[in-house]
Amino acid sequence: MYKMTEQQRKKFVKKVERRQTPEQLVDGILSGSRTALSKAITLIESRIAHDQQLAQVMMQSLLPHAGKSIRIGITGVPGAGKSTFIEALGTVLCDHGHRVAVLAIDPSSTINGGSILGDKTRMELLARHPQAFIRPSPSSGTLGGVHKRSREAVIACEAAGFDIIIVETVGVGQSEAIVRGMVDVFLLLALTGAGDELQGMKKGIMELIDAIIVNKADGENRKLALKTKREYTQILHLLTPATSGWNPRAYICSSLTGEGIDEMVKLIYTFANQTKESGVFEQRRNEQIIEWLYSMVKDRLETKFFEDENVKRLLPTIESDIKKGMMTVPHATNLLFNAFQRK
Repeated sequence: MYKMTEQQRKKFVKKVERRQTPEQLVDGILSGSRTALSKAITLIESRIAHDQQLAQVMMQSLLPHAGKSIRIGITGVPGAGKSTFIEALGTVLCDHGHRVAVLAIDPSSTINGGSILGDKTRMELLARHPQAFIRPSPSSGTLGGVHKRSREAVIACEAAGFDIIIVETVGVGQSEAIVRGMVDVFLLLALTGAGDELQGMKKGIMELIDAIIVNKADGENRKLALKTKREYTQILHLLTPATSGWNPRAYICSSLTGEGIDEMVKLIYTFANQTKESGVFEQRRNEQIIEWLYSMVKDRLETKFFEDENVKRLLPTIESDIKKGMMTVPHATNLLFNAFQRK
C-alpha cells in the first residue's frame, strides 16, 4: 500500500485547505473573479468522482446566470491561423465593449494524455486585455477536439459575465458536429489555394458551418485568397445551409493587417440579430440542451458499463477469444451485456 511521506502529506493538506467550496467559487465567479473562474473550470474538468459531484452543485447555482452570450465555434486545419485570428477578432470585440472568453482546446497525446496548453502564449495580446479571459483545456482525445466538459465551462464563463464565448477546436476533422452542437455560429478558417483542399473537403463539415474565412489574405497571398473565396462561394451555393434562414458566405481576412476583422464582427452581430428575430437562435439552444442531456447519459452509461466488476472480470477473456477468432464480436457483446445486467 502506498504511503505518503510527511512532506507529501503536508503539501496535500495545504492543497486541500486552499480549495474553495462550490459556494465560494460561485460567489467569486458572480463577482467577476478570474481566479475563481479558473478554479471552477479546473473542478469541472476533473475526472475525480468527488470533484464531479462538487462541480454539479456549483453548476446548478451558476445556471440561472448563464445563457446570455453569443457562442462562436471556430475550426480549421492546423496552420490555418486560428489562434491569431481569434486574437485579432477577440481584441476588436473587447474594444467594442464586450467581455470575451476563449476556450482554446489543445490536442491531447493519445499516448500519455498530455497536451501543450500554449494558447496564452500564442494569444499574448488578447491574454493581457482586461476584458478577455483565455482558458486552454486538453481535448483528452475527444472527437472534434472538444473537452467533454466544454459545455459546462461555457456556462461558467457566461455566469462570470462574458458575453462572447469563443470555442477554438484543434481542427481534427472527425466530429465537428460536437462543436456545432454547443455554439450559435460556427466558422471555418481556410487557407488560400483551395484546389486540392476543396476536392478533399468533406461535405458533412461544409454543411455545418455558417461562414468560411479564407485567412492570411495579405501581401502577395491576397490575390490568391480572393480566388479561393470565389471557389468556396460557388460550393456554398450548392449546399444546404446549416442555419435555417441564413445563407453562408465566404470571406477573406488577414489577422496580420486587420483586413476583414471588422466585417467578421458585423457578421456575428447580423447572425445573432437575424436568428433571434426568427426564433432560430432560441430553438437551436433548446435543441442543444437536449443533445447535451443524451450525450451525458451515454457518457455515464459507458463509464458505468466498463467499471462494472462482472464486465471487467470477463473482458480480458473475451478480448483474447476475439483475437484468436474463437468468438464473434456480436456474441461477445451479448455476453458482456448479460454480465453487466446480472446483479
